[in-house]
Amino acid sequence: MRDFTYPSIITFGKVMFRLLGLRFQRSGTEHVPREGGALLAINHIGYVDFVLAGYAAVPAGRVVRFMAKKEIFDHSVAGPVMRSMHHIPVDRSDGAGSFRDAVRYLREGELVGIFPEATISRSFEVKELKSGATRIAAEAGVPLLPVVLWGTQRLMTKDHPRDLAGRKTIGILVGEPMHPTGDDPAAETAALHEAMSALVREAIEAYPADEQPEGSWWLPASYGGSAPTPAEAEELDAAEKRRRAERRRKN
Repeated sequence: MRDFTYPSIITFGKVMFRLLGLRFQRSGTEHVPREGGALLAINHIGYVDFVLAGYAAVPAGRVVRFMAKKEIFDHSVAGPVMRSMHHIPVDRSDGAGSFRDAVRYLREGELVGIFPEATISRSFEVKELKSGATRIAAEAGVPLLPVVLWGTQRLMTKDHPRDLAGRKTIGILVGEPMHPTGDDPAAETAALHEAMSALVREAIEAYPADEQPEGSWWLPASYGGSAPTPAEAEELDAAEKRRRAERRRKN
């Protein structure tokens, strides 16, 4: 695919990241192939994950075509930009089209990024995963790479004010390639969850201690932080869904 806007947007992003004082911890990026298709399955802990996850492919000199909710593509400004970078719109009420597009991109040798949790994890642990990632990789016959971000929640996430001030470290970890066959999507999705959870543990352990003191709101409760537990996060998610449904009903 020919990219006219993607390179300039990447350059702009790098300048902004430097101005924000972001420091990157990257590991496992050698697993991202320098050519050929691969699907990156990324955890979701903040609103800027979509922007920063692409850094996993920078050492390979490649760009990622992200699967993102259709509403972004409907925006008068963001929509044209997203389409110019050949990202893939996802209609949550009918995912067949985005599934086909992702498989086509992968077979054409592109890197595709997917967030299999579908929504931001308020606990910052890996939520239950949708099976789409393993099914897409199996259908396209490409490697599936588990990818974990850490620190992006400190910039902008649910239930907390944005904080773009001060130097912050962003962890980007890429796990070893997986090769789903599609014979047992449930088992393969469980294996992906396990791999991503292991990467989260690795990211937390590698993160600078002075930026992650015990009790930090961005640290999972199971690691001594004050983030909601997974069960508490589910309750918050359910309450959010009820509020959205009520707003739609009134409108």
